[in-house]
Amino acid sequence: MTRHFLRRVATIPAYAVMACMAGCAVGPDFKAPAAPAVADASRPYTEAPLPAQTASAPGNGGEAQRFAMGQDIPAAWWQVFHSEPLDQLIRSALTQSPTLASAQAALRQAQESYTADAGRKLVPAVTGSLGAERERATALTTGIPGGGVFDLYNASVNVSYTIDAFGATRRELEGLQAAVDYQRYQVEAAYLSLTANLVTTAIQEASLRAQLQATQDVVDAETKSLSLVETQARLGAVARSNVLAQRALLAQTRATLPLLEKALAQTRHQLAVYAGRLPGDDGLPAFGLDSLQLPQDLPVALPSTLVRQRPDIRAAEALLHEASAQVGVATANLYPQITLSGSLGSQALRAENIFSSGTAFWSIGAGLLQPIFNGGALQANRRASVAAFDQARAQYRQTVLGAFLNVANTLRALDSDADALRAQAEAESLAREQLDLVTRQNQLGAVSYLTLLDAQRTYQQTRVALVQAQAARFADTAALFQSLGGGWWNRAALADISTDSVAAATGTTR
Repeated sequence: MTRHFLRRVATIPAYAVMACMAGCAVGPDFKAPAAPAVADASRPYTEAPLPAQTASAPGNGGEAQRFAMGQDIPAAWWQVFHSEPLDQLIRSALTQSPTLASAQAALRQAQESYTADAGRKLVPAVTGSLGAERERATALTTGIPGGGVFDLYNASVNVSYTIDAFGATRRELEGLQAAVDYQRYQVEAAYLSLTANLVTTAIQEASLRAQLQATQDVVDAETKSLSLVETQARLGAVARSNVLAQRALLAQTRATLPLLEKALAQTRHQLAVYAGRLPGDDGLPAFGLDSLQLPQDLPVALPSTLVRQRPDIRAAEALLHEASAQVGVATANLYPQITLSGSLGSQALRAENIFSSGTAFWSIGAGLLQPIFNGGALQANRRASVAAFDQARAQYRQTVLGAFLNVANTLRALDSDADALRAQAEAESLAREQLDLVTRQNQLGAVSYLTLLDAQRTYQQTRVALVQAQAARFADTAALFQSLGGGWWNRAALADISTDSVAAATGTTR
């Protein structure tokens, strides 16, 4: 009898597989949305075609940049700025950032949840039980006057399996796999956001240092002018009001220094936190604009490539896939559910006889559950799933539009930044020449002191504006690499990155 049962139970998975192969997965089969159609390939993102290259300007950060359509992005994209301290800081941050560690843990959780559900639903469930009980039975039950007390021992193995005849389990696991994909792209988004934040914050620090230096140079020049004016006033060559005006100008310029110093300190604190350190930790490198090189080649991804490169678009696509699978689950719930079960065991009144001849029992069964009336709940659930799918599809389209907007704005900003830097460099050069000329004329008494003050103010403003224009080109260049996805597809996965694997994950040498 036991061998007969085992042969019967062994056929259950085979029947289940045959039923699954004969069955169908109801609901929509997911297809990734196509990339948006572009009317003119020469201007895939902007209303007007991009120039072959940007304008150039003298000085650091003034090099012309070429737009390279279809050029790939390296995994360690920040290395295009050729800053070894920045590269080392980012590598360190990849191993210490709690934001990245949190995203990686969420991915591992999703992967294990999928494994657990697949293990429960793809293969038959087998459980074993062993029990003992003592009971008193009545005389009516036992035929013994006054009844009797008995010990009952039992051991059994139970098998059950729900046939996925209409694909509910397959669709559910499909949705769980899409949830894993979503978390995977969330890891990539966290990686990209972390590296981009580190680069832009380092550029911001470099900009503030340059603005501080420029302002300090202006303070030094104005201090010398004040000393000269005070000497002239003592000799009676100029009025006392000129001294007061020069002192006021110097005080106004000095008043900007604490603001810049505060902004620099706060930027340093933010940079440390991005790197996974406390704000007061030592060892954080200092960044200056002179330590960064502006890359001359700017990659521009094709629209069909962009939708596969942006982690936020891929994450939105995974959510759309998950919503599609849920429509299939809700549809399959409208149909019957078939469950196969079997059990094999033994019962005895004495523990030593539990596996003796004549104590065995077995059973094989099948059940079918067909919803008949539930107040329209199942149909409503399906309509809700379809509505959720429509919502996910609209959110996907919005994410794509936002990505295209991001790229378009950045490309136009880079073109405009080059023009602005060239104009600002020219303005600073003219302001410096004007200041030198007016200073000499004032010393000779050819122009008034108010004219000199105006020239000093103009030069101060153009110096700071030039630094800001230089930093804008660096920052918008980093923004372009970020808006195009950051090259994550060219390196190893980051699901479980460790200190020793950072170099391998970024595809570069430590």
